Amino acid sequence: MPVYFLRRVLAAIPVMLVVAVFVFLLLRLTPGDPAAIIAGDMATPDQLDRIRTTLGLNDPLHVQFVHWIGQLMRGDFGTSLISNQPVIHLVGDRMWPTIWIALITITLSVAVAVPMGVMAAWRHGSWIDHLVMTFSVLGFSIPVFVIGYLLIMVFAIDLKLLPVQGYIAPTKDFAGFLQRAILPAVTLSSIYIALIARMTRASLLDVLGEDYVRTARAKGLTEGRVLFRHALRNAAVPVMTVIGTGFALLISGVVVTESVFNIPGLGRLTVDSIFARDYPVIQALILLTAGIYVFVNLLIDLSYSFLDPRIRY
Repeated sequence: MPVYFLRRVLAAIPVMLVVAVFVFLLLRLTPGDPAAIIAGDMATPDQLDRIRTTLGLNDPLHVQFVHWIGQLMRGDFGTSLISNQPVIHLVGDRMWPTIWIALITITLSVAVAVPMGVMAAWRHGSWIDHLVMTFSVLGFSIPVFVIGYLLIMVFAIDLKLLPVQGYIAPTKDFAGFLQRAILPAVTLSSIYIALIARMTRASLLDVLGEDYVRTARAKGLTEGRVLFRHALRNAAVPVMTVIGTGFALLISGVVVTESVFNIPGLGRLTVDSIFARDYPVIQALILLTAGIYVFVNLLIDLSYSFLDPRIRY
């Protein structure tokens, strides 16, 4: 296991290097003058020259790349062109709201979807199975922003049970944080509950016909023990893949939900940076997203051997 872990970490280095090259060329190979794109049409020659000097655009391309990689190795992602703040501080402040919402969302999704999928597989062809599949279709079909606005209308405006928008850090007011995190988490979890429930059902159906499941039942084990102890554990590999990938998607793709609920997270920062053409921030966000995907995939691979004893590295 330690050797495999080390090999996977080393294999991630070329992946991140390719992403770094792409991010570097994103600005340099943009049609037109990057400085003019950043400064706008009304920029003066002095402003354009100052931006070129700040970004190092006057140096040869290979010199720019080496200098940029050196900055990244020191943890220096540059300075935001709009707020004039260090990018690492800007991204760090916006990262925690997204992480907290993603953790609550994935926890809620797993807690609801896995029992739903198990029940649907156990009662395959019954009304429970049809109900779960109908909910899954609805979860895939209804856009996230529609669900968000419906939840706001019902629970915030009509019933006045929860705040409409906003975010409070859990370290400052945990109760206020939960009140404001419930609606975004439920909104985001709708599609992930549908996805995880369908995957759990499909994986469990393949396993329930195996010989060891019939043997467990013949030994007199309870149905719950057969389903959750024997069948679900061996069917959990594809389910864990969906859960891990879903968490990575939540970290990097909550743009719509954060806009609907006015959450100052990475999604809002991404949209604002793209519209403002704040290239240093965009570059940092792309690198962060790639790093999250690589790290989550590593954790997924390592979890396989714990879930299924037949898998060994």
